[in-house]
Amino acid sequence: MSHAVEHAHDPHLQHHFATRKQQAEAGKLGMWLFLATEILLFSGLFCAYAVYRANHPEVFIYAHRFLDSTLGGINTLVLIFSSFTMAWAVRAAQIGAQKALQVLLALTLACGFGFLGIKYVEYHHKWKEGLLWGKRYAPQSQAHVPTGQEGAATHGRETAHDVPVVPKNVHLFFGIYFAMTGLHGLHVVAGMVVLGWLLLRARRGEFGSHYFTPVDLGGLYWHLVDLVWIFLFPLLYLIH
Repeated sequence: MSHAVEHAHDPHLQHHFATRKQQAEAGKLGMWLFLATEILLFSGLFCAYAVYRANHPEVFIYAHRFLDSTLGGINTLVLIFSSFTMAWAVRAAQIGAQKALQVLLALTLACGFGFLGIKYVEYHHKWKEGLLWGKRYAPQSQAHVPTGQEGAATHGRETAHDVPVVPKNVHLFFGIYFAMTGLHGLHVVAGMVVLGWLLLRARRGEFGSHYFTPVDLGGLYWHLVDLVWIFLFPLLYLIH
């Protein structure tokens, strides 16, 4: 009888759950299972990275020079800060701090826009310079043009003019770069859609100490997006 009363007075409790606690626990379990599949997805790319890096170390050591580690570092800080604001937003929802919740969700969303803006600058530069994947690899600068010498023989040594000798198959690095960062970027966009949806609901006052599960689950997804980038940044930008 008590369950029937709870259902009658709680618009956020779905009919197939007995209590709000049961619903929240089921939702969190479902999100963790979903995140596990996301980890498996990115693990495939990390495996591809490891294989190509092991087979062509000279390519990765050479080609990472053309990534802007400063922009990559700024993006890392942006996402770390966004994780902080997202975690704070979850806490604000738990204690019913409506204004703080809205501000923190908006800040997290702004960080997402900032990250994508910086990534656009990077992508635009790569496109302009022809530093792309596969047959699209057509470097515009003479310093990027392959000489046909095997990197295994040079192993990244500098020429007399301090210009790195270019190994073969440089396009492999940029293929991995665009595949990994592109997939991650799509996840950032998906996370921003979720954040926008949460912000709209927060403005309507739907979240509070009685109901904050969507904010909690959205936070878990956003933290995964941030975590993936924390691995991508050193692997792609800080290779030595």
